[in-house]
Amino acid sequence: MARAPRLQPELESWIARHGRALRSYFSRRVGETEAEDLVQEVFLRLHAVGRDHPIENLDRYIFTVARNVLISRHRYNKVRFSGAHEPLNGLNDPVDTLSPERIAIGADQYERTIAAILELPPRARAAFQFHRFEKMTYPEIAERMGISRDSVKELIHRALVRLAEQLEREE
Repeated sequence: MARAPRLQPELESWIARHGRALRSYFSRRVGETEAEDLVQEVFLRLHAVGRDHPIENLDRYIFTVARNVLISRHRYNKVRFSGAHEPLNGLNDPVDTLSPERIAIGADQYERTIAAILELPPRARAAFQFHRFEKMTYPEIAERMGISRDSVKELIHRALVRLAEQLEREE
């Protein structure tokens, strides 16, 4: 089993000496859940600064860093409108049950749509089927049918208009 890397003795003493006070400081301001992350952020910043420059008055400096971490967190949340977000807990999801009535309505709509497709003129139906069911692009359909890309576009447009009209009349 691999051991975690050993912290610098100076950093370990900072954590032992100030960790509890920082947790308390953050818990009162942001709650327990975020406090530990903010404490880690403070020690990361202290460690980065402490490597390059000795910190003379750590007691005062550590809470200045903690205050700056809180300010940064506040700015981050403000920019991202975090207060306006709702948690994803499943309560906001629309209920979509498959009732027998819904299944019957869906089957009826499917049958009416297939019938309407079969009633399309042959070239429009072919272009529509190639595009929607075989996922062919307009240039591929044009090559297969021996017509221009614009003709394919027009055939599919006419097919969609006729399908919409047919299905609207039936409702």
